[in-house]
Amino acid sequence: MSTPASGPKAPALVPGNDRGGRVGEVMSADGVPVRYAVYGGGLPAIVFVHGWSCDRRYWLGQVDHFAARFTVVTVDLAGHGESGTDRRRWTMPAFGADVAAVVTGLDLPEVVLVGHSMGGDVIVEAARRLRPRVRGLVWADVYRSLDESGSNAGTEEEIAAFIAPFEADFGAATRAFVRRIAGADTDPDLVDRIADDMAAAPPQIALDAMRHAITNEQAAIAGLRQAAVPAVAINPGSPPTDIESLARHGIATAVLPAVGHFLMLQDASGFNQLLDKVIEDFLTR
Repeated sequence: MSTPASGPKAPALVPGNDRGGRVGEVMSADGVPVRYAVYGGGLPAIVFVHGWSCDRRYWLGQVDHFAARFTVVTVDLAGHGESGTDRRRWTMPAFGADVAAVVTGLDLPEVVLVGHSMGGDVIVEAARRLRPRVRGLVWADVYRSLDESGSNAGTEEEIAAFIAPFEADFGAATRAFVRRIAGADTDPDLVDRIADDMAAAPPQIALDAMRHAITNEQAAIAGLRQAAVPAVAINPGSPPTDIESLARHGIATAVLPAVGHFLMLQDASGFNQLLDKVIEDFLTR
């Protein structure tokens, strides 16, 4: 297993770099166009959903590996990447409807939904809409613990204090945020690429999505109960995951060491191996 310092470089974050994917577009429930790319063939389809201020390019390290056996779909949520921006509120249910629109538009009968960071909240919402089709959910560093009270988000004052720097200077605050969560041992060139890329997101969209994402814990827990499908969290080793708290809500945990928040980019090979095992387990249930 490679480490972030010694492993291969992550794919460059180049606009439109779909590496041979079949690019398509559907309309979400509210009429916003949602762009996606499809690779490979076979079932189940593995649907990858990016995190806050990212886009479908962040999964390029997974495409070739999984498209050799399955249909792979990478999605640009509305307001991200090449998808439309004509939406008033950037909520997790609205993003979940984006994913559901792609799955139903492609008429995929069986899917595994994989979500990174905010994308983990999104796929719970998607699973609620797609439950008969969903074989399982995979979170990539979404929550390190789950609390019914939603206390992980902090008080209203703490949330406001967290968001304030982004409101004051979105680009600088986003770059600082990426460097804080990427992990100390992460390739500096990769961190710079991610930081510059995310800092270029539309601030109005990003700020509204952030407010909804960081207060979504209770909704995510309720959504997991409603979806009632197998779920696994693939998390970095540090800070440690409260495995018991996730298990209380039906989520098993797999740990990928020596990575930070962007684990699927930092150690694509290690992440893919873990995800292979998770998918195989889903398919035996």
